[in-house]
Amino acid sequence: MINLIDPYAIVLGGGLSNTAELYQQVLPLLPRYVFSDQVNTRLLQARHGDSSGVRGAAWLWNDDLR
Repeated sequence: MINLIDPYAIVLGGGLSNTAELYQQVLPLLPRYVFSDQVNTRLLQARHGDSSGVRGAAWLWNDDLR
């Protein structure tokens, strides 16, 4: 994704977001795989952790559908 769209950040959600080692170990590996001389993309944990998907689904709920 970094090579295609050069995002400002990649946000990890779900159970994967609870793996603290990812945030420390993945960033140093990125320069090997990114077609640039520098990587500015940040790796972030979803604000609501593994509940982010459920919260997003709740926000999509439409009162007119009830």
